[in-house]
Amino acid sequence: MSRIGKKPIAVPPSVKVSLDATAVTVEGKAKLALTLPPLVSVEQQGAELFVRRADDSAASSAMQGLARSLINNMVIGVTEGFKKELAIVGVGYKAALSGSKLTLNLGFSHPIEFQIPEGIKITVTDGTKILVEGADKQLVGETAATIRRFRQPEPYKGKGVRYADERVIIKEGKSVG
Repeated sequence: MSRIGKKPIAVPPSVKVSLDATAVTVEGKAKLALTLPPLVSVEQQGAELFVRRADDSAASSAMQGLARSLINNMVIGVTEGFKKELAIVGVGYKAALSGSKLTLNLGFSHPIEFQIPEGIKITVTDGTKILVEGADKQLVGETAATIRRFRQPEPYKGKGVRYADERVIIKEGKSVG
């Protein structure tokens, strides 16, 4: 039984929600759409949305919790937005923004050019701090993970791209003896 799925989703007055039989569209500062998973439906009662399941099966309960979480993230995304902070650590490692491309110099023989996806805003400060912002939680997380994947923090000196709140455990090097 999905406890998350039973909770109503509060819709602020600044957000407009459109419901179809198989889709939900949420509009605010941005516009997001979701195709509903099978076995669930969405009802609007006043300023709240309720996700209903078709039967009492375990699969239906799981889909109810999933749909509720996705719709709630859409509502939060169009009102507040989501953000991830990345930090670049290493001598000579830096990032620069030019139009819709992020150029990263991460110790390779060539700079890495990353095309910024539609709906994502990237800000670079001090050449070593990257802020990824957007309304779609999944897209913000995936973009930040893709940038981090270009040069993950290595365990001996900690150089690379990491999340701002990530703690990298540094290993001890070889001991002579």
